[in-house]
Amino acid sequence: MLLTYIYHSCYLLETEKCNLIFDYFKDSGDKPGVGIIHTRILADKKPLYVLSSHFHPDHFNRDILLWRSQQKNTTYIFSKDILENHKAGANDAIYLEKGEIFTDDLLSVKAFGSTDVGVSFFVEIEGKKIFHAGDLNNWHWKDESTKEEVDEAEAFYERELTDVANGIDNIDFAMFPIDPRLGTDFMRGAIQFVSRIPVKQIAPMHFGEAYDKIAPFSNYAKAANCEYIQIRQKGQSITI
Repeated sequence: MLLTYIYHSCYLLETEKCNLIFDYFKDSGDKPGVGIIHTRILADKKPLYVLSSHFHPDHFNRDILLWRSQQKNTTYIFSKDILENHKAGANDAIYLEKGEIFTDDLLSVKAFGSTDVGVSFFVEIEGKKIFHAGDLNNWHWKDESTKEEVDEAEAFYERELTDVANGIDNIDFAMFPIDPRLGTDFMRGAIQFVSRIPVKQIAPMHFGEAYDKIAPFSNYAKAANCEYIQIRQKGQSITI
Protein backbone atom coordinates (compact mmCIF):
# COMPACT_ATOMS: atom_id res chain seq x y z
CA MET A 1 0.00 0.00 0.00
CA LEU A 2 1.15 3.51 -0.76
CA LEU A 3 0.33 6.35 1.64
CA THR A 4 0.71 9.97 0.52
CA TYR A 5 0.51 13.11 2.64
CA ILE A 6 -1.72 15.60 0.86
CA TYR A 7 -2.10 18.45 3.36
CA HIS A 8 -3.14 19.13 6.98
CA SER A 9 -5.15 16.03 7.99
CA CYS A 10 -5.60 14.67 4.47
CA TYR A 11 -3.89 11.47 3.44
CA LEU A 12 -4.30 9.33 0.34
CA LEU A 13 -4.06 5.54 0.66
CA GLU A 14 -3.61 3.56 -2.53
CA THR A 15 -4.18 -0.18 -2.24
CA GLU A 16 -4.17 -2.95 -4.79
CA LYS A 17 -7.92 -2.76 -5.32
CA CYS A 18 -9.02 0.78 -4.40
CA ASN A 19 -8.05 4.29 -3.28
CA LEU A 20 -9.01 6.04 -0.04
CA ILE A 21 -8.88 9.77 0.72
CA PHE A 22 -9.20 10.94 4.33
CA ASP A 23 -10.33 14.44 5.40
CA TYR A 24 -9.74 16.34 2.17
CA PHE A 25 -9.19 20.06 2.71
CA LYS A 26 -7.18 20.97 -0.35
CA ASP A 27 -4.91 19.16 -2.77
CA SER A 28 -1.13 18.92 -2.59
CA GLY A 29 -0.57 21.57 -5.26
CA ASP A 30 -0.17 25.29 -4.68
CA LYS A 31 -3.31 26.23 -6.61
CA PRO A 32 -6.93 25.07 -6.16
CA GLY A 33 -7.66 21.87 -8.01
CA VAL A 34 -3.99 21.14 -8.68
CA GLY A 35 -2.18 18.22 -7.12
CA ILE A 36 -1.96 14.46 -6.84
CA ILE A 37 -5.65 13.79 -6.34
CA HIS A 38 -6.85 15.91 -9.26
CA THR A 39 -4.13 14.97 -11.71
CA ARG A 40 -3.89 11.26 -10.99
CA ILE A 41 -6.36 9.72 -8.54
CA LEU A 42 -9.61 11.02 -10.03
CA ALA A 43 -8.54 9.51 -13.36
CA ASP A 44 -7.77 6.14 -11.78
CA LYS A 45 -10.21 3.35 -12.63
CA LYS A 46 -10.08 1.79 -9.17
CA PRO A 47 -12.98 2.39 -6.75
CA LEU A 48 -12.52 5.53 -4.66
CA TYR A 49 -13.59 5.95 -1.04
CA VAL A 50 -13.73 9.46 0.38
CA LEU A 51 -13.91 9.67 4.18
CA SER A 52 -14.58 12.87 6.13
CA SER A 53 -14.41 12.83 9.93
CA HIS A 54 -16.41 16.04 10.56
CA PHE A 55 -17.74 19.24 9.04
CA HIS A 56 -14.97 21.72 9.98
CA PRO A 57 -13.63 23.33 6.80
CA ASP A 58 -10.07 22.15 7.40
CA HIS A 59 -11.37 18.54 7.28
CA PHE A 60 -14.28 18.78 4.83
CA ASN A 61 -14.47 20.54 1.48
CA ARG A 62 -17.76 20.35 -0.42
CA ASP A 63 -15.83 20.17 -3.69
CA ILE A 64 -15.34 16.46 -3.05
CA LEU A 65 -19.00 15.92 -3.93
CA LEU A 66 -18.15 16.94 -7.50
CA TRP A 67 -15.60 14.16 -7.85
CA ARG A 68 -18.28 11.56 -8.60
CA SER A 69 -18.93 13.25 -11.94
CA GLN A 70 -15.37 12.36 -12.93
CA GLN A 71 -14.87 9.16 -10.95
CA LYS A 72 -18.19 7.31 -11.14
CA ASN A 73 -17.16 4.58 -8.71
CA THR A 74 -16.87 6.87 -5.67
CA THR A 75 -18.25 6.07 -2.23
CA TYR A 76 -18.52 8.86 0.34
CA ILE A 77 -18.35 7.91 4.02
CA PHE A 78 -19.00 10.90 6.27
CA SER A 79 -19.53 11.58 9.93
CA LYS A 80 -23.20 12.28 10.57
CA ASP A 81 -22.46 15.81 11.83
CA ILE A 82 -21.75 16.77 8.20
CA LEU A 83 -25.38 16.00 7.40
CA GLU A 84 -26.66 17.61 10.60
CA ASN A 85 -24.80 20.84 9.79
CA HIS A 86 -26.25 20.86 6.26
CA LYS A 87 -22.89 20.54 4.55
CA ALA A 88 -24.11 17.63 2.42
CA GLY A 89 -27.45 16.03 1.59
CA ALA A 90 -28.98 12.79 2.81
CA ASN A 91 -28.28 11.02 -0.49
CA ASP A 92 -24.74 12.29 -0.90
CA ALA A 93 -22.99 9.85 1.43
CA ILE A 94 -23.11 7.02 3.91
CA TYR A 95 -23.26 8.66 7.35
CA LEU A 96 -21.75 7.11 10.46
CA GLU A 97 -21.99 7.93 14.14
CA LYS A 98 -19.70 6.59 16.86
CA GLY A 99 -20.03 2.80 17.04
CA GLU A 100 -21.51 2.37 13.56
CA ILE A 101 -19.88 0.29 10.81
CA PHE A 102 -19.89 0.32 7.02
CA THR A 103 -18.79 -2.84 5.22
CA ASP A 104 -18.61 -3.89 1.60
CA ASP A 105 -16.56 -6.37 -0.44
CA LEU A 106 -13.38 -4.27 -0.21
CA LEU A 107 -13.23 -2.80 3.27
CA SER A 108 -14.78 -2.25 6.67
CA VAL A 109 -15.02 1.18 8.32
CA LYS A 110 -15.92 1.61 11.99
CA ALA A 111 -16.51 5.03 13.53
CA PHE A 112 -14.95 5.73 16.92
CA GLY A 113 -15.33 8.91 18.93
CA SER A 114 -13.64 12.29 18.89
CA THR A 115 -12.79 14.97 21.42
CA ASP A 116 -14.07 17.55 18.96
CA VAL A 117 -17.07 17.12 16.67
CA GLY A 118 -17.46 14.09 14.45
CA VAL A 119 -15.68 10.75 14.58
CA SER A 120 -12.42 8.95 14.04
CA PHE A 121 -12.16 6.09 11.53
CA PHE A 122 -10.85 2.53 11.88
CA VAL A 123 -10.47 0.87 8.48
CA GLU A 124 -9.73 -2.78 7.85
CA ILE A 125 -8.60 -3.35 4.27
CA GLU A 126 -6.53 -5.99 2.49
CA GLY A 127 -5.27 -7.42 5.77
CA LYS A 128 -4.25 -4.03 7.24
CA LYS A 129 -5.69 -2.09 10.18
CA ILE A 130 -5.68 1.66 9.53
CA PHE A 131 -6.71 4.42 11.95
CA HIS A 132 -7.41 8.04 11.05
CA ALA A 133 -8.02 10.10 14.18
CA GLY A 134 -9.89 13.02 12.66
CA ASP A 135 -9.84 15.53 15.52
CA LEU A 136 -9.48 12.94 18.27
CA ASN A 137 -6.71 14.33 20.46
CA ASN A 138 -5.89 15.64 23.91
CA TRP A 139 -6.88 19.19 23.01
CA HIS A 140 -5.72 21.40 25.82
CA TRP A 141 -3.66 24.56 25.82
CA LYS A 142 -1.82 23.96 29.09
CA ASP A 143 0.17 27.19 28.86
CA GLU A 144 -2.95 29.35 28.82
CA SER A 145 -5.71 27.22 30.34
CA THR A 146 -6.85 26.85 33.91
CA LYS A 147 -6.17 23.62 35.78
CA GLU A 148 -9.89 22.84 35.61
CA GLU A 149 -9.92 23.25 31.83
CA VAL A 150 -6.85 21.05 31.46
CA ASP A 151 -8.31 18.38 33.74
CA GLU A 152 -11.59 18.42 31.81
CA ALA A 153 -9.81 18.00 28.47
CA GLU A 154 -7.65 15.24 29.91
CA ALA A 155 -10.64 13.32 31.24
CA PHE A 156 -12.55 13.69 27.96
CA TYR A 157 -9.61 12.37 25.95
CA GLU A 158 -9.06 9.51 28.41
CA ARG A 159 -12.65 8.35 27.96
CA GLU A 160 -12.45 8.37 24.17
CA LEU A 161 -8.98 6.79 24.14
CA THR A 162 -10.21 4.01 26.40
CA ASP A 163 -13.05 3.27 23.98
CA VAL A 164 -10.55 3.00 21.13
CA ALA A 165 -8.17 0.82 23.15
CA ASN A 166 -11.04 -1.48 24.15
CA GLY A 167 -12.24 -1.78 20.56
CA ILE A 168 -8.94 -2.15 18.68
CA ASP A 169 -6.23 -4.58 19.76
CA ASN A 170 -3.56 -3.30 17.38
CA ILE A 171 -3.07 -0.89 14.48
CA ASP A 172 -0.79 -1.25 11.47
CA PHE A 173 -0.83 2.43 10.55
CA ALA A 174 -2.26 5.46 12.33
CA MET A 175 -2.67 9.10 11.31
CA PHE A 176 -2.86 11.31 14.40
CA PRO A 177 -2.84 15.07 15.25
CA ILE A 178 0.47 16.49 16.46
CA ASP A 179 -0.24 20.21 16.54
CA PRO A 180 2.48 22.62 17.78
CA ARG A 181 -0.11 25.33 18.36
CA LEU A 182 -1.08 23.53 21.57
CA GLY A 183 2.11 24.71 23.24
CA THR A 184 4.49 22.78 25.46
CA ASP A 185 2.29 19.66 25.68
CA PHE A 186 1.46 19.49 21.98
CA MET A 187 2.62 15.85 21.62
CA ARG A 188 0.82 14.59 24.73
CA GLY A 189 -2.22 13.11 22.98
CA ALA A 190 -0.11 11.22 20.45
CA ILE A 191 2.21 9.94 23.19
CA GLN A 192 -0.77 8.65 25.15
CA PHE A 193 -2.20 7.06 22.00
CA VAL A 194 0.89 4.98 21.12
CA SER A 195 1.40 4.14 24.79
CA ARG A 196 -2.08 2.64 25.10
CA ILE A 197 -2.50 0.90 21.74
CA PRO A 198 0.13 -1.14 19.85
CA VAL A 199 0.78 0.84 16.66
CA LYS A 200 3.36 -0.29 14.08
CA GLN A 201 3.62 3.03 12.21
CA ILE A 202 2.24 6.51 12.81
CA ALA A 203 2.17 9.71 10.75
CA PRO A 204 1.33 13.23 11.96
CA MET A 205 -1.64 15.41 11.06
CA HIS A 206 -2.93 18.90 11.81
CA PHE A 207 0.50 20.53 11.86
CA GLY A 208 0.29 22.78 8.81
CA GLU A 209 3.84 22.99 7.48
CA ALA A 210 5.64 22.91 10.85
CA TYR A 211 7.71 19.92 9.75
CA ASP A 212 10.69 20.56 12.03
CA LYS A 213 8.63 21.26 15.14
CA ILE A 214 6.94 17.86 15.07
CA ALA A 215 10.10 15.84 14.32
CA PRO A 216 10.94 15.19 18.02
CA PHE A 217 7.92 12.89 18.35
CA SER A 218 10.08 10.17 16.80
CA ASN A 219 11.76 9.60 20.17
CA TYR A 220 8.45 8.97 21.92
CA ALA A 221 7.22 6.69 19.14
CA LYS A 222 10.42 4.67 19.29
CA ALA A 223 9.97 4.17 23.05
CA ALA A 224 6.56 2.65 22.27
CA ASN A 225 8.02 0.36 19.57
CA CYS A 226 6.29 2.41 16.91
CA GLU A 227 7.86 3.78 13.73
CA TYR A 228 7.24 7.50 13.28
CA ILE A 229 6.94 8.65 9.68
CA GLN A 230 8.50 12.09 9.49
CA ILE A 231 6.63 14.18 6.95
CA ARG A 232 8.79 16.81 5.28
CA GLN A 233 6.64 18.03 2.39
CA LYS A 234 3.26 17.82 0.70
CA GLY A 235 3.03 14.93 -1.68
CA GLN A 236 5.47 12.76 0.28
CA SER A 237 4.72 9.05 -0.15
CA ILE A 238 5.67 5.97 1.86
CA THR A 239 4.97 2.28 1.52
CA ILE A 240 3.11 0.75 4.45
